[in-house]
Amino acid sequence: MSSPVIVEAIRALVERRDLTRLEAAAAMEAIMSGAATHVQVAAFLTALRMKGETVDELIGLAEVMRWKAVRVRPRGQVEAALAGTDREMLIDTCGTGGDASGTFNVSTATAFVVAGAGLKVAKHGNRSVSSLCGSADVVETLGINLDLSPARVAQCIDEVGIGFLYAPLLHTAMKH
Repeated sequence: MSSPVIVEAIRALVERRDLTRLEAAAAMEAIMSGAATHVQVAAFLTALRMKGETVDELIGLAEVMRWKAVRVRPRGQVEAALAGTDREMLIDTCGTGGDASGTFNVSTATAFVVAGAGLKVAKHGNRSVSSLCGSADVVETLGINLDLSPARVAQCIDEVGIGFLYAPLLHTAMKH
C-alpha cells in the first residue's frame, strides 16, 4: 500500500520546504493508519530530520498521536477535568530508550521514586529494542502484570499511585 499524502510530504521535505500543521498531521495519519509503507515512513522521518523540524510540524504530528492514544483516566483526573482544574497531577516518566550509553533504566526507577514521594504516575514503556532492558522488562521482572486494560491501569494509579501502560497493548497505532 502507498499513500499519496506521504509521498507529497516527503517531496516537500526533500525540497527543504516546511510542512504546515495540517500537512504534517495528514502525513502522521497516513503513517499511523498503516497507509504509508515502511520505506515511506523511513523516508519521511529521515527527510524531516535532515530538513529540521518546525514547531508547526511537531504540533501536527503530536496532535494525531494524541488523538489516536488510548485514554487512561484515573478517578482524580476525571474529577479534575469535570471541575475544570488540573489540581490532580499525573506524570509519565517515559524514557526514549536506545541511548547506547550503557545506563540503567532511569525512567522506570524515577517512576517508582516519584510515586513513592506521593505524585501519581502513569508510566508507559516497552521492551528493550537496543538497550539492556526496557521499562516493560523491568516491571515484568518485578512481577507486575503487563496485560492490563486502560481501566485496570487507572485502578492501579488510583489505588497505589502508579500504573504501567504497556505500549503494544495501549498504543496500537504506533505499530506502524
